[in-house]
Amino acid sequence: MEPTIFEKILSREIPANIIYEDGDTLAFLDIAPNNPGHTLIIPKVHSRNLLDITEDSWLAVMRTARKLAPIIKEAVGADGINIAMNNEPAAGQVVFHAHVHLIPRHEGDGFTHFPQGKYEDGEAEALAERIKARIAN
Repeated sequence: MEPTIFEKILSREIPANIIYEDGDTLAFLDIAPNNPGHTLIIPKVHSRNLLDITEDSWLAVMRTARKLAPIIKEAVGADGINIAMNNEPAAGQVVFHAHVHLIPRHEGDGFTHFPQGKYEDGEAEALAERIKARIAN
């Protein structure tokens, strides 16, 4: 399997603006930021995305996100931070190495949130039961 761009950053084959590294994770500025300070956090152990990441790697990424979010927010003078992860192409994933986005947000920055929908009568209850049945297995 061909190494992803993130694995090449991990191995220092290609440059990146690395802002943090520990034994389990690496964080660097996104080369196409939504806003200045947009940071990607990756586990050092390869996984495709949230659907196959180990619990240990996921917890390491979340620890790093929790550590960096307030630091980035302050450094760029943001009003808030979005945390996001795209899993599979239908969700916008283009690099297939698990990664979480920390995106600084500013009031009036022009970004919108996901649209909200509604369930038909009984639809939410039926869906909840289908999901719970799979959790039980």
